[in-house]
Amino acid sequence: MGIGSGIFIFVVGLILAFALNVEVSWIDLKITGYILMGAGLVVFVISLIFALRTRSRRVTRRNVIDPASGDRIEERRTDEY
Repeated sequence: MGIGSGIFIFVVGLILAFALNVEVSWIDLKITGYILMGAGLVVFVISLIFALRTRSRRVTRRNVIDPASGDRIEERRTDEY
């Protein structure tokens, strides 16, 4: 599930809660709409958190002089967690 599915569930909940004027004996559509709106909001927020989180990185730099040629060598290594 992603951001789009969270929005979709929220919109379906809005439609059930506010747009439909149908009475069904075995289910309350207004309460079902509120539950779907809450679930859609939770899915949207969790998906947004996962999409926007940053990865921690560690950059290691090392300068070495080559004894044979006298050239300076710079090594750079990036570790992502």
